[in-house]
Amino acid sequence: MKALSRDPARWGMRAVAARFDLVGEERRFVLRRPDPHMGIVVLDGNMSKDALIGREVPWIGACFDLASGHGYCTSLQRREVRITGVDWGETIPSYGSIGREVPWTSARLTVASGGSNVALRSRAPQRARAASGESLRCYMSLARKMPSCQLPVESARVANRRIGTRIRGLLSILMLTAWPAFAAAPQFAAVTPDHAIALPQDTGAHAAFRTEWWYATGWLTTPDNQSLGFQITFFRSATGHDAADPSAFAPSQLIIAHAALSDPAFGHLAHEQRIARQGFGLAYAKPANTDVKLDAWKMVRAADGHYDVVADANGFSLHLKLTPTQAPLIQGERGYSRKGPRPEQASYYYSEPQLRVTGGVVRPVAAGGSSHGETPVTGTAWLDHEWSSTLLDANAVGWDWLGANLTDGSALMAFKVRSRDGHAVWAHAAFRKPNGEVTTFAPDQVDFTPLRTWRSPRTNTSYPVSMMVKTGVLTWKLDPLMDDQELDSRQSTGAVYWEGAVRVSREGVDVGRAYLELTGYADARRMGRE
Repeated sequence: MKALSRDPARWGMRAVAARFDLVGEERRFVLRRPDPHMGIVVLDGNMSKDALIGREVPWIGACFDLASGHGYCTSLQRREVRITGVDWGETIPSYGSIGREVPWTSARLTVASGGSNVALRSRAPQRARAASGESLRCYMSLARKMPSCQLPVESARVANRRIGTRIRGLLSILMLTAWPAFAAAPQFAAVTPDHAIALPQDTGAHAAFRTEWWYATGWLTTPDNQSLGFQITFFRSATGHDAADPSAFAPSQLIIAHAALSDPAFGHLAHEQRIARQGFGLAYAKPANTDVKLDAWKMVRAADGHYDVVADANGFSLHLKLTPTQAPLIQGERGYSRKGPRPEQASYYYSEPQLRVTGGVVRPVAAGGSSHGETPVTGTAWLDHEWSSTLLDANAVGWDWLGANLTDGSALMAFKVRSRDGHAVWAHAAFRKPNGEVTTFAPDQVDFTPLRTWRSPRTNTSYPVSMMVKTGVLTWKLDPLMDDQELDSRQSTGAVYWEGAVRVSREGVDVGRAYLELTGYADARRMGRE
């Protein structure tokens, strides 16, 4: 399981002090940075006259939705009422959420819309820069100072009334909000128990489903016997855009990637995130075989089943080869994996534990230090591949997940979806012995009990970084490689979560290495539960 914002409109891209061009083709438009590595944000609208959208502004940490659709106008909706410097207006009869976390600097801005017109206006005109078009039918590369405009702000209060409940979602790719009641909900493929996962063809992308991810984590050892942890995840998200749309800019899929390295010598998690829409050869997730790419980052499955992983991030790099030593572990019932009390709350899910790792990493450098180039590493990894179109239960606020490679060759997967009071909405575990025998555990046989917490100095979120995990009569103690393994992905998936390398022991004896994921704890703090 992986952590994304409940609201797909928060899956954004970080745009730091960058210039953007508004590029159009007939009635389809994109907001694009001249540097294509930043990715592309796509707008869909029918803005026939005096439409003003886009900018050349820096961005900071407030959350916005970019909403568009169905032959109407495009608007920005504010999501966090505590950001008081911006007013919002919208007159959108129907829309689908396509858009991002787009934080702004201290300029006071007004978003005004009326009829089929939308404007982004600065109250301090000397600070305003934006793309503008008099007739947005077919044009390229518009980026000018935005003229003053007097479009009406008709429904800012309406937008604000909707905000409170929308920002409280579980940080989860499975907890996507439903489309607005007045919009035509896109149709995605359903997860059903009568379909069995078939490998290797199901290692590829499943574009008909709403969300999907390929997730690899593991422990690495350097030549001088230092321990490191790594994570790389590629997400694919279907936007619900009309597949019959002939526009080259139609945003049918978003590709998101996270990479991280846990290095105790560095002291905290080094991580980076990227996002782009699929297309133009810059980002894709191909069917039939794992082949996922976002700029120069990639995860590719070769004909012999091994994975090549490349991520050159800011301050660290991963160049790894993950080679299977065991058969895949098909989770649930032939891959149908329940995530809640209702049958439709499910995903298709398989794992590849006990992957042998070789390759090299560039380790992050502490302040005042110097890089020593690429360090060769060996290790053991775990890979998850999961896809779904459904929501988690409304009572769920987060989850705890464990993927453990045990030293005797066994593999353990366990998760607990938590309610607001900490009890299990759903839980499950699977334990595979070295001989291939698999034991599964029902919800009442699985539990995660906190032993010790760590509080983030950046977000003030408290995480149970040491846990006791129960699977039937067996108990497993988890202790982190280091406490500070918090990943802030608000610039891409909307989630703040803890994802870290942990040691596994039983009755005081070291029995393996694992990764532990803890989501929803940052949301719990914002909702006043701490």
